Amino acid sequence: MKPTIAIVAGGDSSEWQVSLRSAAGLNDFIDSDKYTKYIVTIVGKRWQVELPDGRQLPIDKNDFSFTLDGTKITFDFAYITIHGTPGENGILQGYFRLMGIPFSCCDVLAAALTFDKYPCNQYLKSFGINVAKSVWLHRDDTVKVVDIVKEIGLPCFIKPCDGGSSFGVTKVKHVSDIMPAIEKAFAEGSEVMVEALMTGTEVTCGMYRTRDKEVVFPITEVVTDNEFFDYDAKYNGQVQEITPARIPDEWAKAIQNETRKIYTAINAKGIIRVDYIIEPSGRINLLEVNTTPGMTATSFIPQQVRAAGLDIRQVMTDIIDNELNSRQ
Repeated sequence: MKPTIAIVAGGDSSEWQVSLRSAAGLNDFIDSDKYTKYIVTIVGKRWQVELPDGRQLPIDKNDFSFTLDGTKITFDFAYITIHGTPGENGILQGYFRLMGIPFSCCDVLAAALTFDKYPCNQYLKSFGINVAKSVWLHRDDTVKVVDIVKEIGLPCFIKPCDGGSSFGVTKVKHVSDIMPAIEKAFAEGSEVMVEALMTGTEVTCGMYRTRDKEVVFPITEVVTDNEFFDYDAKYNGQVQEITPARIPDEWAKAIQNETRKIYTAINAKGIIRVDYIIEPSGRINLLEVNTTPGMTATSFIPQQVRAAGLDIRQVMTDIIDNELNSRQ
């Protein structure tokens, strides 16, 4: 009997629609001959399974099951593809731990850490990872613009610490724009980070490990005429994504080694993607760690899998079977 897989999408952040597109991609990528697949959407308190015939049936949160034509269906594995809360910050991982259901991505601690950008950067800094100078703001803080400019300088980036990676981000060039940018960021998250500008070549690198193998993908170079790699660049085609990246081999190897180092430091699981800025000198600076990367057909990870000459279905099978077999 084939294992039953839940592809879990939706969420409560502004990126919920992107999550649904990732779920559709995963539904294509995961081998139908090996697994029975259902897309499960979680939006607020509404948890439901989407059936191929268009029906939507409620999920029983007591055991993460649903009833189809009088038969109770339970899940053997959950592939989490929620970009934001509750799927990227450890909340859903904790639930699946309680239910005894294996899942695709990082465990509770790693998910919670990487979701909150400032603590994550400070943690990884202790492992020798280069990060930008930054200031951490909370809702009740008294914001002193003069101090921020003195500490960080202009231009700078203002972004949510604990929200979606594409919403609420502003590149600030003028002092008068700092407070509106902070307010915009707080609309997406409960914490805000003001980060010094880093200039250079933007790249991203994905990888995964199982008990039997380690796979580090080719690096993608990100080129956009926008001010930065914003929502339109990510999802509306205003970008060139070049895989493999047009960088020296020694830079590429250093990026891949840095990605391995980060994977180990956060005790990652499944596929992660790490974004960097490479300065003209070759200095590698961390931008962000993404433990639930996008999985549409045109997302970075599927691009990198193709560039590596790998079969995306086999990659999915590696990840799923690694978790299923760990229960035996």
